[in-house]
Amino acid sequence: MSARDKTNQPPPPPHADGLKRFFLRAALFFSLAALVVLVACFFYIGAFLSLPGSRPSRNVEVIVQPGASFAAVASNLKELGVISDERRFTLLAEWEKQTAKLRAGRFQLNTGWTPSRVLEHLTSGNPILDKITLPEGLPWWEIGRRLEDAGMVRFADFEKVVHDPEFLRHWGIPLKSAEGYLFPDTYLIMRPIQLDEASAKSVVGRLFDTFWRRVATFYESGKKLDASERRHLAEALILASIVEKETALSSERARVAGVYLNRLHRNMILQADPTVIYGIGPGFSGRLRRADLNDAANAYNTYKHPGLPPGPICSPGLASIRAALSPETHNYLYFVARGDGSHQFSTDLASHNQAVRDFIKGARQAP
Repeated sequence: MSARDKTNQPPPPPHADGLKRFFLRAALFFSLAALVVLVACFFYIGAFLSLPGSRPSRNVEVIVQPGASFAAVASNLKELGVISDERRFTLLAEWEKQTAKLRAGRFQLNTGWTPSRVLEHLTSGNPILDKITLPEGLPWWEIGRRLEDAGMVRFADFEKVVHDPEFLRHWGIPLKSAEGYLFPDTYLIMRPIQLDEASAKSVVGRLFDTFWRRVATFYESGKKLDASERRHLAEALILASIVEKETALSSERARVAGVYLNRLHRNMILQADPTVIYGIGPGFSGRLRRADLNDAANAYNTYKHPGLPPGPICSPGLASIRAALSPETHNYLYFVARGDGSHQFSTDLASHNQAVRDFIKGARQAP
């Protein structure tokens, strides 16, 4: 382009420089505004991060329902004094991408914790576990009452579950009841948020799982029992439950098991008082009467019905199960209490009757 052409170009619009300066100022303004917002957010969230929920600090149990929204949980935390601001707590969770990671359950939090610690506990901490001890020798209804008292089940749900044929088959139990398989132990269990049949199955399943794991150690494989082993164990469990109720001495368990096996082999009736008591059920008054021993309608009356009773009469401990699986070999057919927790064993009826007379005489002479 020639110099003449350049001279002939129209001059730039007079407002072009003004527009340029306007956009530069606008950009600077918005940059400063954004910076101010960021700083404000930093102080807004930063100050919140160091604040406890409330003072003085105290422990609070918080329940997070399955499927609960984060907003609902944050609102509850604010009401309980665990956090001071539910909106800022939600912003914190969104920033850390934790809003969808809440765990359902019961949690123990503290109002003196920082929001970050509260959030971490709700998303990756452990729910509260309640301790409950189920001692050896309890029938299913006493176990159910203890679990109900601990807030683990409703008794009606528990009763239905321990007699549910499909549920029992699922756990490999070949009997009509879960009696004997509710393993006695000390458990740490998360108390269900909602008590219903499903939660009862979860609790009972925990007892079944413990039973199978502990009992598997008595078998060569040390693993899951096959069908024949489960049938064998079911019969041994009936004997073990009687042993559990007859003696508390570990030194006597295998011997007592041997007595009952000797009687079975000789086609003698077992005549075990604990089986009669179990057949009477929860209504047992605490004292066996002659009428109870003569009651043939009681399927668990081993004074009237030969062989083992239809099923276990309690949930025995490992020591009694071991005794039933490995009974002592001897010729004893009878035993009677000595009054000190131990028993006098006899091989014949005459010796047994003498031991009974000695016991009665000692009882009469006792203060």
